[in-house]
Amino acid sequence: MPTYTLKQASDLLHSKKISAVELAQEYLNAINRDNPAINAYITLNPEQTLAEARVADERIAAGQAHVLTGVPLAVKDLFCQTGWRSACSSKMLDNFISPYTATVVQNLLNAGMVTLGRTNMDEFAMGSTTEHSFYGATKNPFNHNHVSGGSSGGSAAVIAARLAPAALGSDTGGSVRQPASHCGITGIKPTYGTVSRFGMVAYASSFDQAGAMAQTAEDCALLLNTMASFDERDSTSLAREQEDYTRDLNQPLKGLKVGLPKEYFTEHNSTDVQAALNQTIELLKQQGAQLVDVSLPQTELSIPAYYVLTSAEASTNLSRYDGVRYGHRAAKFDSLEEMYSNTRAEGFGSEVKRRIMIGTYVLSHGYYDAYYLKAQKLRRLVADDFQAALTQCDVILAPNAPTTAPKLGTLNQDPVQAYLSDIYTIAVNLAGLPAISLPAGFGADGLPIGVQLIGNYFNEAKILGAAHQMQLNSDWHTKTPA
Repeated sequence: MPTYTLKQASDLLHSKKISAVELAQEYLNAINRDNPAINAYITLNPEQTLAEARVADERIAAGQAHVLTGVPLAVKDLFCQTGWRSACSSKMLDNFISPYTATVVQNLLNAGMVTLGRTNMDEFAMGSTTEHSFYGATKNPFNHNHVSGGSSGGSAAVIAARLAPAALGSDTGGSVRQPASHCGITGIKPTYGTVSRFGMVAYASSFDQAGAMAQTAEDCALLLNTMASFDERDSTSLAREQEDYTRDLNQPLKGLKVGLPKEYFTEHNSTDVQAALNQTIELLKQQGAQLVDVSLPQTELSIPAYYVLTSAEASTNLSRYDGVRYGHRAAKFDSLEEMYSNTRAEGFGSEVKRRIMIGTYVLSHGYYDAYYLKAQKLRRLVADDFQAALTQCDVILAPNAPTTAPKLGTLNQDPVQAYLSDIYTIAVNLAGLPAISLPAGFGADGLPIGVQLIGNYFNEAKILGAAHQMQLNSDWHTKTPA
């Protein structure tokens, strides 16, 4: 089983100790052996993978290689990619072969990365467990009876199972950080607008953001250097000078002010999660960080605000799936209206239908002011809370979830409980801030636990540097499933 970090794989390729074709084949062999047990990859194309690897070897031989050239990459199934099925793990798009490539994917391909395959996810990124997939649930590599998290559960699982050194995920309300936590890997959600959303199938447009997932913070920094770019095809893309997100990796933790929000350290956390937080706090103290008590008073209101707003945007974004232009179309209907209704009834899963219905309701006449407009006002209050807290500290330490990964099937019976499990991640998306999840221990059940560092706008380098220093002084990110 290949166990390379992205940085290790890059060093091996550039020192010519292994070729890109050999490396890709090594991962393909591991995928064929181990993926059936966890269902993390849902689309493979070995011929295309090896063709990309051969091109990477030519670039390396010609001395034209980027640091990422030849490194294998797993892609979440909501990023469009020419010639690959881009299904969003939905029956609605099961037969959709994308005619174009998402900007963030193209940036990585231009650097010479090699596509290993497409990873499983909750349908249209709606869910926290990767159980809401047309292709079946992804299982946690550390215990196949538990979920991998979601919606980027497939991307997290392939990193944890060492079936890829790097993966693309997306984060609408924690969908990079929460599965990273449940699977014991590292994942970063950058500031909203830093990475182009062009070619990324929309769930909630004012929340969605592509993120990097890998074993280490250093790996995520290397990925983000290439992922981030201005894109005139994305109206929410931010025009900023190119940054080097590795610049603070060697910055010591001494003197770093770390905020501890009282609303995140409560009895709602399991004993295991609280123990991991306490252990992280001790690590920060040992390295000279300063701990500061802060408050995020709107935390409890972030859940209703988030689900009102994202459901409203989902209702609008998913109205395009009507069976006319592309995607699934019902076989039996007697009128145009019936074709629409039958197509959507057949093509969407239960969780997607639930959110469309909620979104349509809160946008309807008579309810817009009471729900949608009020939720937008709450969104501003949440963002203001973070700004007030970050005047007192450099970064904020928080859990990713109140518990370790739940057992398969347990949250399906209670959607509200599933929504509540996102309480520590969704506020970051309401505010549009960057945050990184890194491994911080294991529970009594043997499942990983992650913590997150939240930074101010465009402070990705700072939280990546802090996470890297924490990983230099711990080994949780090196643990692999038995």
